[in-house]
Amino acid sequence: MAAGVPRIFVSHLSGIAVFDPNGDQVGRVRDLVAMLRVGRKPPRLLGLVVELTTRRRIFLPMTRVTSIESGQVITTGVLNVRRFEQRPTERLVLGELLDRRVRLVETGEEVTVLDVSVQQLPARREWEIDRVFVRKGKGGTFRRSKGETLTVEWSAVTGFSLEEHGQGAESLLATFEQLRPADLANVLHHLSAKRRVEVASALDDDRLADVLEELPEDDQIEILGKLKEERAADVLEAMDPDDAADLLSELPEEDKERLLTLMEPSEAADVRRLMAYEEKTAGGLMTTEPIVLRPDATVADALARVRNPDLSPALAAQVYVCRPPDETPTGKYLGTIHFQRLLRDPPYTLVSALLDDSLQTLGPEAPLPVVAGFFATYDMVAAPVVDESGSLLGAVTVDDVLDHMLPEDWRETEFHLNEGANTHGS
Repeated sequence: MAAGVPRIFVSHLSGIAVFDPNGDQVGRVRDLVAMLRVGRKPPRLLGLVVELTTRRRIFLPMTRVTSIESGQVITTGVLNVRRFEQRPTERLVLGELLDRRVRLVETGEEVTVLDVSVQQLPARREWEIDRVFVRKGKGGTFRRSKGETLTVEWSAVTGFSLEEHGQGAESLLATFEQLRPADLANVLHHLSAKRRVEVASALDDDRLADVLEELPEDDQIEILGKLKEERAADVLEAMDPDDAADLLSELPEEDKERLLTLMEPSEAADVRRLMAYEEKTAGGLMTTEPIVLRPDATVADALARVRNPDLSPALAAQVYVCRPPDETPTGKYLGTIHFQRLLRDPPYTLVSALLDDSLQTLGPEAPLPVVAGFFATYDMVAAPVVDESGSLLGAVTVDDVLDHMLPEDWRETEFHLNEGANTHGS
């Protein structure tokens, strides 16, 4: 275990309070949700089952957990209050893994699982189950058994994980786990329609959102249409707003409105705003979630935002300084700061002292050729989109420009990196 990375046994999490950032209790932890993997790889911890004060049980993704300490869980404050429904690839840690009979790999001896520990991976927001606390001896509940207890690595026991030779979507999904979203999208595109929907349904919301963004339009519509409407709304919320807007714009009007109504109001508002622009304009291409800072923020504040692992490299390449409010559409846009400039100045420096205010901005109605020309002229990977009143509306990234300049069927054309690679000595 890396120094400073805490290990937590799940029995200590059962029933602990869950708070929002303001210190208000929203519920209690009733279970943990994990996804098993092929072989003896440690399972990923997807999230927590939280019972609200209304007795409704909801799913809280680990990406929305900011800390677990001192007998409490602190969240980002963003909760989806739809009732928790377990998916085929998911296992309830307290409900299904504890008290289970498994075997020690080294000796083949059967043991009973008393507890498992979870650990956050260094420098990432992912968690996994890493160790198992077991008791030797046959039968009986662990409270009555007198056998020896020991803690072992997850890989030291067998009887939990998926079988390598299984043919279900569960095993297929585990096989594809290490693929990048674009590569997994390419695999899904070439599966049968039935198989494609099975695998897509088994992916968690964030992973499915990433993959949908890389699929051809027909596949996107097919998969979204096969999901339950509540799940489809969750996946749309997890997508980048501009990609969600593009996908929704292809649906019949009544389907589009129904899904937008099911989405969280703030997420739906961003998508509706983007759908008001023509597709191949700066407004239609932009994301509404760039890094926005107030002028009294420091370089340290800016770098903390840039480090967010959920940001694409293009969005993390620069920050935009605006007067309040600092959510798009913002107050007056003041200027841009490039990531390299942030690295050259002391952490306490105010961002207002580092502004590049000479950089031209794009209007939301700017057509695609003008947007592409902007990137070519200024060697940028992201560009601010500002309205006539001077408010920042969002940012266009170079990958979205390329998506709309390539042939419409480019995603359906299989490509191999080595075909265009530089092969010295050939």
